[in-house]
Amino acid sequence: MKSRNRVIAISAVMIASLTTAVLTVPAKAASTINVLMVGNPQMKDLQTLTADNFTADTGIKVNFTVLPENELRDKVTQDVASGAGQYDIVTLGMYDVANWGGTGKIKSLDSLVAADSSWNKADVFPSMIKGLSGADKKLYAAPFYGESSMLMYRADLAKKAGAVIPLHPTWAQVEAAAAKMNDKKNGVAGICLRGLPGWGEQFAPLTTVVNTYGGTWFTKDWKAQVNAKPFVDAVSLYVNLLKKYGEPAPTQAGFTECDNAMAQGKAAMWYDATSATGSIEKASFSKYAGKFAYAYAPTVKTKASGWLWAWAFSIEGASKQEANAWKFISWATSSKYENLVGEKLGWTAVPDGKRASTYANAKYTAAASAYYKVVLGSLQSADPLNPGVQPRPTSGIQFVAIPEFADLGTAVSQEVAKAITGGQTVKAALDKGQKLAEVVAAKYAK
Repeated sequence: MKSRNRVIAISAVMIASLTTAVLTVPAKAASTINVLMVGNPQMKDLQTLTADNFTADTGIKVNFTVLPENELRDKVTQDVASGAGQYDIVTLGMYDVANWGGTGKIKSLDSLVAADSSWNKADVFPSMIKGLSGADKKLYAAPFYGESSMLMYRADLAKKAGAVIPLHPTWAQVEAAAAKMNDKKNGVAGICLRGLPGWGEQFAPLTTVVNTYGGTWFTKDWKAQVNAKPFVDAVSLYVNLLKKYGEPAPTQAGFTECDNAMAQGKAAMWYDATSATGSIEKASFSKYAGKFAYAYAPTVKTKASGWLWAWAFSIEGASKQEANAWKFISWATSSKYENLVGEKLGWTAVPDGKRASTYANAKYTAAASAYYKVVLGSLQSADPLNPGVQPRPTSGIQFVAIPEFADLGTAVSQEVAKAITGGQTVKAALDKGQKLAEVVAAKYAK
C-alpha cells in the first residue's frame, strides 16, 4: 500500500510539474498574424529578416503571402472590400486610403501611433502622413517606403553612345538618348517602360507623361479628356518609345521586369519609381550596381512630373489581431528597421523615402550618394493637388482618387497595349478610352 501511495504521490508531482511547464510557456509564442504583401525587392528583404529579428524578439509569427503588383491589388480589393479578414495586414497605397479611409474597411492607426512613442510620427515626411490619411484626417496606413519617379540610366553606356542626359531632362531629350543607346544587336534596349496593362502598372508612369504634356483624365468639372490632343500626344510618345527602343515583349513588362532588365544589363534607361534604386544598386542582385546615373522625371510643359506614392501597411477592419499587427507594422516601418537593413543587407537596400532621419544618416547618404538628392528632391516637388497645367477634380498624380479609376485605368491600359503591339492606333485606343471615361464622368458631373 505504501509503495502504491508513493507511486501515486510521484505521479501527482510529475503531472503538476508538467502542468506548470505548459502554463509557463510564453503566450506570445502562439501569436500569428497574416500579411498580404506586394512582391517588390524591399518587401522580399523584409520577409527574410522577420523571423530572426521581429519574431525572435516578440514571439509573433508572421505568415506572408507575396504577390506581383496587379495580383496584389486584386487580392487586397477582394479581401478588404468584402470584409473577409483573411489577412490582418495588407500592403496598399495612397489611392486605396483615399477610397477606404473612414469606411471601416481599414482601421485608423491614430490611437496605436499615439501610444507608441518609438515609432516617431514627427520623423515621417508630412506628405506621407497626409497621403495615407483619410478625409477625416486620421492615419490609415504606415509607409514602408515612399517614392516618386525618376529617370535611371547606365552612365557608361550614355558616355559610349554620346548621349547627353541633363539633371532635368525633357521627354525629347530622353527620346534622343534612347535612340543613341539602343543596341538591340547586343540585347540592350534603349529604354524600359512599363507596358503591362494595369492602372498601377502601365498607367502609373504613363499618366505622369500625360500630365506634363498638358493632359488629364478629367477636367475639374468632370469632362473626360482621354482622347484630347495632349493625352494622345503623350501616349503616342510612350508607345513609339516602346516600339522603337523598348524592351522585348513590352506589354508583358511591369516594374519587376524592367527592374530585372536594368540589373542584368538589358536596358540602358528606365523611367520608373525612385524606390528601384534599392535593387539596381544592390550588388547581390544587380550586375551593374555603381554604374547608374539619375535624373528627375522628364518634363514637357510642367516644371516637375514625378509621382508620389507609398507602399504602406494597413490593418484590415475585420482583423482581430490589432495589437500584434501594429507591433509588426511599427517595427517594419521604423528607423530601427532601416538601420537593420543597412547593416545586414547594405545601405542601398534601405526602404527609404519616408523618414527625415534617413537623409540625415551619414552611412545611408554615403552609400546612396549617386541618387539620394534626386530622390529627396523628387519627393519634395511632387504635388498631388496640382500635377499638371489645369485644375483637377481630385487629388492624385498618377491616379484619380475615385473608386472607379482602378477599372477605368486598367481598361484603357489594355487598349493602349493593343496599340503597342500594333493591333490598333493610339487614337483608336484612346477613342475607346474616352467612351469609358465619359461613363465614369457622368457619375460625378453636376
